[in-house]
Order: sequence, then C-alpha cells, then structure tokens
Amino acid sequence: MSSPAGPAVAPAPSPALSGREKRRPQLATDSDLRTSQCIQLKSVDLNHVIRLLEDSNSNNEEERQLEMLKKVMKQYETGLPLKDLAQIFKILNLCAEKIQDQEAFIEPTCEILKLCGLPFLKKKLSDEVNYTPITLESIAQLGYLMRVPSSQVRIQICKCIISFYHAEPPNKQLAGFHSTSANYKIQMAELGGLAETLVLSLALVENQLAEKLWVLKALQHLSTSGVNCKLMMKAQAASRICSHLNDADPSGQLLFRSSEILWNLLENMSKEEIVNQLSNLECIYPLKEVFVNLLMHGFRHYDRQLRNDLLVIATLIAENPGAPMIESGFTKQLILLATFSEVKSHNPLVRGLKITYSYEDFELKKLLFNMVAVLAKDLCAVPLLNEGKVVLALFHYVKPNEKPGVHDWSAAQYEELQLHAIATLASVAPLLVDDYMTCQGNTRLLMFLEWCVGQDPFFGQGNCFHGAGGRGNKLAQMRYSLRVLRPVVSLYDEAVNLDLCDQGAINQLLDILKHIANKSKEKEDAIVLEIQTDILLILSTLCENDLHRKELFGCEGVDILIPFMKMDPNKLYSGLGHNRLLFSTLDSLWCCVMGCYIAEDYFLTKEGIFLLLDLLALKQKNICNLILGILVEFCDNSKTASHINTWRGKKDQTAASLLIHLWKQEELELGVKHDQDGRIVDAKKPLVGNLQEQQGVIPMPANCPSIAIMEVSENMRAKIYSVLCKLGFENLPGLSAKDFVTLAVIRRYLDFKVGEVWSEICAELKEETFRPVTPDEEALNVISEASENVGKMVATLQTEMLESQQHQELQEEEKVYSKIHAIHKQREMVNKSWEDFLTRTSNYEALKKAKRLQEKSIEASRSKSRPQNATLHSTEIKGLNTTIASGRLVTVESTPSELIGGPLADTDLALRKLSVRGGALKKIKGVKVLDPFKKDSISVK
Repeated sequence: MSSPAGPAVAPAPSPALSGREKRRPQLATDSDLRTSQCIQLKSVDLNHVIRLLEDSNSNNEEERQLEMLKKVMKQYETGLPLKDLAQIFKILNLCAEKIQDQEAFIEPTCEILKLCGLPFLKKKLSDEVNYTPITLESIAQLGYLMRVPSSQVRIQICKCIISFYHAEPPNKQLAGFHSTSANYKIQMAELGGLAETLVLSLALVENQLAEKLWVLKALQHLSTSGVNCKLMMKAQAASRICSHLNDADPSGQLLFRSSEILWNLLENMSKEEIVNQLSNLECIYPLKEVFVNLLMHGFRHYDRQLRNDLLVIATLIAENPGAPMIESGFTKQLILLATFSEVKSHNPLVRGLKITYSYEDFELKKLLFNMVAVLAKDLCAVPLLNEGKVVLALFHYVKPNEKPGVHDWSAAQYEELQLHAIATLASVAPLLVDDYMTCQGNTRLLMFLEWCVGQDPFFGQGNCFHGAGGRGNKLAQMRYSLRVLRPVVSLYDEAVNLDLCDQGAINQLLDILKHIANKSKEKEDAIVLEIQTDILLILSTLCENDLHRKELFGCEGVDILIPFMKMDPNKLYSGLGHNRLLFSTLDSLWCCVMGCYIAEDYFLTKEGIFLLLDLLALKQKNICNLILGILVEFCDNSKTASHINTWRGKKDQTAASLLIHLWKQEELELGVKHDQDGRIVDAKKPLVGNLQEQQGVIPMPANCPSIAIMEVSENMRAKIYSVLCKLGFENLPGLSAKDFVTLAVIRRYLDFKVGEVWSEICAELKEETFRPVTPDEEALNVISEASENVGKMVATLQTEMLESQQHQELQEEEKVYSKIHAIHKQREMVNKSWEDFLTRTSNYEALKKAKRLQEKSIEASRSKSRPQNATLHSTEIKGLNTTIASGRLVTVESTPSELIGGPLADTDLALRKLSVRGGALKKIKGVKVLDPFKKDSISVK
C-alpha cells in the first residue's frame, strides 16, 4: 500500500541561473520537512495474516507466521490506525491463544502490545467518533488478555495501560495520519470497563509478586478517574486490595500502591460503600498487621506517612458500627497506643516503643485521639476504654503547659494536642462517669476554668481546627472545657452535680459570664456566644428543681440574664449563635429563677416581664411557646398580673391584645374554621383544624393519648388560655370588638376541649361498631348536646358583640356628623357677622341704624323702676356712631390724618398732641389727663 503523498521531488533549476548557482544546494521547504518525517505504509494484507494464524493444519507454518507478524509490526511501528484496530486485535488474540503451546509467540504478542501503547492514528477528525465502538471493544480486550499464562504478556499489558497516561507521540508518523487526542484512550478505557476487568485479574496473579505489582501500578493510574473507581468498586476492589496488604514484598511497593488505590477510591467514591467493603475480618486483620509493623519498625519519613494514612483508613472503618474492630483486637491495640505515653503500661507491644516529637508522630498522636473519639460512639468499646484508662490519659492535658522545653512538644503543638484531648474527653467522660469522678474531673475542670479567666501570661496560637478564635487568649481552652462539663452535668447524676455545686461551680460560672461579658462588649463572635450558651445550659441543669441552688443563682444571675434578654432582635438571624444564646437564657430563667421568690421579685423589679413580652411581640414561632410557658409559671406570683397589664408594645398594644393576636395567628395556621368576623362556624368542632379533621378518628389503646390531647402540647392555645385565666377575662384593656369575639372562644377553650374529647370517644365507639348501654348512650348524647349548646351560645354572644359594636359605630358616626354640622353652622354665623361688620364700616347709614338699634336695645334692657332721689349718669359719648362699648381709654386704628383730615374730626374730643410719623398714628409719651372725671378730657393713644 503506497502513501497518498508521493516522494519529495526537488524543483528544477531555472535556466537563468548561473552554473555556480546551479551547483548551490537548495534549502528544504516546510512541505519537504513534513514529508521527510512521514513514511510510506507498505501493503500488508491483515486478513491474509489472520487466515495464516488460523491455519493450524500444518506444523511448518510457524516460521512463516512469525515472519508475517514481524512485517506487521514493522508496518505499524509508528502507531495503529483506528481503521485497522479490529484486525490488529484479532491477530493479538490469535497470538495469545498460541502462547500456551508455542512460546515463540510471546515476543510478537508483547511487541504488538507495545504498539497498542502508542497513540492511535486517525485520518479524519471524525474518525475518533466513527471508530468508537471498535476502539472500546479493542481496549476492553486488553483486560481479558490477562488470562494468558505468561508473565511477560501480563506485564506488557500493564505497561500498555500505564502508557495511556504517559504516551508520547512517535518521531515519525504514517503519511496522511495524525495522532488521536491525548485523553482519547483514557476515555475509551473508562467506557470499555477495563478497570473492572483488571481488578478481577488480581485473582490470577496472587502468587506472582512482579505481575501483581504491575497490575496494582496500572490500577493506581486508572483509579484517578471517578468512572474507573465506580467500575473497580463493582469488582470489590477495596476488599480485594486490602485483604492482601500484608502479603510479602521486600520492596514495599505493594503496600504503597495498595494504599494509594484505596485513597483514590475514597476520594472519588462514596465512603460508606468503600467502608462497607472493608468492614470484615479479612480486611481488618491485614490492615492491623501492617499498621503495627510500620509503627514498630518503620523509621523512614515515608514509613511514618504511610502509617498515618493507614490509621486514617482504620478510623473510617471504625466509624461503621458493623465493623468487627473489637473482634479483631484492633480496638484494644489502638486504645493502648493512644494512652501509653500518659499512662504507664507493661504491655509488650509498647515496651520498647517511643513517640518522637517529629511532625509525623505529632499527626499520629492527633489521629489516635480522634480514633478514641470514634470508638467512644460504640458502647461495646466502653469497657475497653475503661480498661485502657483513657479518661486519666486525657486529663493529663487538662492543665497549663508549665515547662515547654526543647525535648518536648512545642507550645503550638502542645496547645493543639491539649485542645484535641479535651475535645475527645467531651465524648468519653459521659460514658465513664466513675472514671471521671475517680480522676476528680470536676475539680480539674474548675481549676482549669479558673486558669482560663486568670491573668497568667498566655498567648494561644489558634492555628489548629480546635483553636479557632483562640489566638492570643484562652477562649479555645475555656470553650472545650465547658464542652466536657456540659454533657457530664446533663446526665443528672446527683453525685456529680452535688460535688460540682459543693465546689462553688455556680458562683464561678457566674463570674466567668461576667468576665466574658466585660471582654466582649466591643465584639461578639461565635466562640464567645457558644461559651455563654454552654454556661447557661450548665446552670439550668444544676439549678433545676433545687431551691438552694436557685438562691445561689439569685439576684446576681438575674443581673446577667437581663442584658441577654435585651438582645437586638436583628442579631437572631446573624448565624453566630445569638438564637441559641436566647434559648439558653430563657431556659435559665425557667430553671434558675422561677420557684425562688427572691429571684422572681428581683426579676420583676428589673422589668423582666416587660422584656419577655417584648420578645413575645416579635412573634417568632420558635420562641413564643417557651415564653408563654414561662409567663404561665410566673403568673403564680401575685405581682405578675399588674406588670403584664401595664406593658405596652408598638402602637400602644396591650398584652391581652398581643395574646389574642397570637391565638388568631395560631388558629389561622391550624386551619380552624371561622367566618370573616371571627365567629364560630361549626358549633360541634369550634377548635378543630384542617389537619386534625383530615386525620379523622383513629381507635387507639386507652394508655395512648388521642389526637385531641396531643394537640394541646403541639400549639400555643393552651398556654394563651392559661395566661388569660391568670389575668382574668374581665376589664382587659386595649381590645377591639373582634378581639372580644375571639376572647369569647378563648374563655370557653377548656369546655370546647372537653367536648372535643367526648366527641372523639363517640367517634371511636362508632368506628369500632361498639354500642354502649342505654344509660351510657343517653349520657353521651347529653354531653354532646351540652357541648354543642355551649358552641351555639358563644356564637350568639359573638353576634351580639358585633351588633353592639356596629350600633356603637353608628352612634359615633352620628355624633361626628352632628359635630360637623355645628361647625358649619358656626362658620355661617361668623361669616354673617363679618358681612354685618363690613356693612357697618362701609355704609354710614347702616352704621347709624345699627347704633340706634343698639341704643334701643340697651334702653329696653334697663330697669324701669328707678329709686327716688337717684342721680343718673350718662354713659354715652356724644357724636360717636360706633356699635362697640366705649371707655375712658380708646385705641384707634384708622387712616392717616394727612389723607382724610384726622380720624376724630367729627367728635368733641380735643387732642393736645397728635404725632404722625410715616403716615401712621404713634403713641405719645407724657400725655396728661386734665380731668379724669370729665368726659371731655380723655387721653388718647
């Protein structure tokens, strides 16, 4: 077969060139260079080769077959074209079949496999897509060829697969062909399922170390892909590989490559699926053996790293409750290794073992602490933890680092180990309370907390996971110490809690809260909020149901709770933990204050009820139920009701109005049927919501609460009813007519709930087709009828309230209209008076007429009978035509005299001096009244 591109031909020299120029060599062009790197594909009939290999009649054909195979290899030494893959792999399979009887075919088989490791060749860009099915099948054949009983062939197959990830294009290529894309063969291997086949081939090479190492190396490359990992898991790769971790291998490659494959599987697949494959004794025994061997005899940096990697895998297996870690003895060994540095042991395993202060051993120590925390989740491991004295070993770190030296952990490392140990202790201590008390856990923790708030110079590094927020302070140590104390106290072990209180824990925790509050005024972070929350929860547990401890909490504790209750509501959504702090505050209020009259009265004097109602007014569903419960308990104090009635919210809202609004909101969410005015629609079921009605009545045993009973604890209505019962249903301020309509239902809540329970009883009897005796049936009918009558009565009362309100609104509307009418009438009178005034001032005749009418009216109003010898004095000023009363002192405002000749020109008054400045009359100082009893002498301003 000839190449489509002919041989390179030099261009003919031009006739115009001189002889010297003719002899000068010509420079090769780019096309010449490309052509020189290509070779012609000589024709070899692959079908003829296949027929030749299939011919088994003659024994003299072996040499000819081998010769033809050499020609084929020579022809395709630069790579296999995609169009010839099917025939090439047919030849490869025929050669593999002959190997068992004719070892001479091993070499050509390996040579063809080498060619398969080169990039495939394509003529067109579309060849990669067009030949995909053939390529998939061909690459899948590589896995099946692992059945060939030849070490050389198997190793060459693995090398071929590895070359997929490190392929380099040949220096020469067939003319007209180009290499496929770099990831083409990798993608084909994924789609062809090569990884699964290769995992299954591990069973063929169990006793051949060299072949097994090459297979593992190939799987290590394949496991970098998520698709291949999925295929490998189908073939139980994790279990097959882990079960042979302890196979003999002087080079150490088997353990290294196996661990790398396991890590790749963990990174690319579901951890649960892999752990399930590893959770058996066949896998755990080899894992334990190689881990202990590396721990005891590994001295290289690489050995320690590999040891730590295996411990991480063991930790993941231990997280599976079904893993036989205890049965294998691995759990006991791990606990021993975690504690032998702090607790002396005579076990031969650790007799000569010593942990150095290198980074890898530091990581090992942390991994062992983490393993202890994981093992503590399995209750079956608790006796082993007790036997290994884990609590005592962990308490070794609950103290300051007094002597950091050169031959010890650095300050940063010790701090990280310390925090990790305390975090582990939080998981272990509640399981081993006796060990905790034997180690004087309460005393150690309280002393450590005292150091945390002390003034000792300490600068936390805060670099580790557990040290977050603890840089330059002791907050991280305080945080994890409280994490240990909180679950231990929550066990409600009276001996533990009594010992804690006897050592002054309540006062010490209150002092820590004050210390934290003073330190965090400028900035609040999640660590500080968590510390405050944990302390409040510990105090709640200690003080609950103990009056003496509540008295110890007392007024000092109330002063600490009040600022937390004044928290900005917007911070509840900050995500830092303010919501948890508020919940713990309310819990402390319930457990530490209520029941102690001194603390209750002090809380009331601090306006604590107002703060509770302010929080209730936020209408946060998650805290309303808790606050209402606190209010119900607080109402047992006779002073509480006045505080509740005095409170005013936004828009002057009262507490009663707020409670009724919460009731409406609750019934709206439950889907209780009401009309638009809030009146009862169904007198038989005035409290039943949509969900409860849809569920219907389910017959239940007598010792199980029914739906009607469970509903009481699932919403706030019962608590709202209880609070209003304490306040009284009369004379509640700030309620509208619709509020009174709802209040009528609330007032009868208990009656309605009793009727609802009786209705359930009747429905259950009907559901079970059980007929009660006649007296009982009559009693049930009477009860049902009475309950329905109560509902009808309340509905009637609600209607009367609404009608009364409507009538009152109409009356108020009439009053408003009457007031508007009076205002309009007054305005008309004012306008008429003004018009009369204008008429008098603009029409002199009208003024005189008005004057006469005034004089006549005055005269008519005087008494007709006059005493004898009485002297009458006239009160009139002659010459005045004014309709207003005149006196000795008159203030005149008029037009300037220079325009009309003076304002008093027609009167009998004589002005001694008239000052006109700027066209206006001015007051004159020093005008003397000549005769105050003479009307002719009047001082005028």
